Amino acid sequence: MKRIQYFIESQAFGVCTMLGEKLGIASSSIRLSFIYLSFLTMGSPVLIYLMLAFWMNVQKSLRRERSTVWDL
Repeated sequence: MKRIQYFIESQAFGVCTMLGEKLGIASSSIRLSFIYLSFLTMGSPVLIYLMLAFWMNVQKSLRRERSTVWDL
């Protein structure tokens, strides 16, 4: 089960895990609430999820480019 969870989180950007770590909430409850909200609001949280995934990807690439203070 942990292998499947790791595969899904690595392929699905890890947005729910990041939110869970920042807010101190279990990522499984965030995933469930995301699924419920998606059904209730006809999928609009999917746009929020994709925006957060894009923002996380931009942050990762910025951190990779400048690893030290002397890199300009």
